[in-house]
Amino acid sequence: MKSRLTLITLIFFSSLTFTQAQRYGTAVGLRFGNNNLYRTVGLTAQQRITKRISIEGILQSDFKLNTTFSALMEKHHPIISKRFNYYYGFGGSFGVEESFIKDEETKQILHTYGNTTVGVDLIGGLELTLLNAVISLDYKPNINLVGREEFYRGQVGISARMVVVKSKEQKKKQRQRKKAKNKSQKVPLNEQINSIFQKKN
Repeated sequence: MKSRLTLITLIFFSSLTFTQAQRYGTAVGLRFGNNNLYRTVGLTAQQRITKRISIEGILQSDFKLNTTFSALMEKHHPIISKRFNYYYGFGGSFGVEESFIKDEETKQILHTYGNTTVGVDLIGGLELTLLNAVISLDYKPNINLVGREEFYRGQVGISARMVVVKSKEQKKKQRQRKKAKNKSQKVPLNEQINSIFQKKN
């Protein structure tokens, strides 16, 4: 009986949370990353630009030898509802990182740091919007183009963001800007009449 009551309570509060959740327009927060070399803490900001497309900026560092910035474009697909979705995307990255170079002659690994790196990032993850927060779990592999010996590094990340601008507010502002633009481009009736008479003359 107690287990049934607990289950009903969990379902009730879960449904209540989903109904109160708001699709975000802009969300800002923290991201915690981890790979086989180091752990990072950073800032993440997401901006929804269409219904299912968003852009994300990630600035992260281990506060020792590795600091990177990534700019990503992501596409979202709902799973259970629009509040719970999976997403994937790609983008570019640059930063300062450590590198490990294998010396075939001496069979040693040389550790260098302060290397300026440029690469391509991929990302895939799950995202859940609860009340005024966005929680996501992702995997973000990095393909190095310049500055690092290792061609590939993968990173698992957990992000927690607060919704700064809700989707409804963003759409309202977009409609207002569009309306103001159309109004400024609209030619007054008296000017239209004058232009007709001028053409006839």
